Amino acid sequence: MRILYLIYQWLIAVPILLVLTIITALITIVMTGLFGNHYWGYYPAHLWSKAVCILLLVRVKVKGRENIDPGTSYVFVANHQGAFDIWSIYGYLNHDFKWLMKKELEKIVLVGYACKRAGHIFVDDTKISGIRETITQSESTLKDGMSLVIFPEGSRTFDGKMIPFKRGAFMLASEFKLPVVPITIDGAFKAMPRTTYNATPTTITLTIHKPIYPGENGFSTKVLMAQCREDIQSALPVEYRD
Repeated sequence: MRILYLIYQWLIAVPILLVLTIITALITIVMTGLFGNHYWGYYPAHLWSKAVCILLLVRVKVKGRENIDPGTSYVFVANHQGAFDIWSIYGYLNHDFKWLMKKELEKIVLVGYACKRAGHIFVDDTKISGIRETITQSESTLKDGMSLVIFPEGSRTFDGKMIPFKRGAFMLASEFKLPVVPITIDGAFKAMPRTTYNATPTTITLTIHKPIYPGENGFSTKVLMAQCREDIQSALPVEYRD
């Protein structure tokens, strides 16, 4: 069965997804140029991500959607198990948002430009000026219910367990006094870890935890990081906890 699935993946699903990716990028570039990126910066990629999961036979379940309000801006922070993290959140969170992504992803042919036109925020965390620019760009983005999704680990895990968080996501939340929503992704490591491009049909569960609201003086970054990590780990299997 595994051999049959891999034949299906590479000879049928991947060629279809390559075509869909090009079409999605072109639609995003053209329509955001005509009508702005509030709607067209989200929904084409939202549908594309669902198509990726469906074509690769990966099911996504969502728990806790009642914890968030569509009209509220949040900073979502999630663990980073594998490639399907992006597709599962984009396809099934059902909340308009922008990604905070690494600067080098902007160089991906066509897709990088589409992401830029969609309003996603590229961060160069190698220098102070890059971080300041990110804060300025985020301030103009996080309004009218628009949210931000960040993987605070910065890269995918090698063994399914979370690696240490970086402070950027939590500094942004404190700067703008926005509620932070931890998201647990469970199953993406099995679906496609960073060590392979071969997918495995499975079920991914997104657990949306209750928002953490800032106090009058914002957040204590250290306390917020610890609380988010604890919440995320609480919905992971024991073998993937610290």
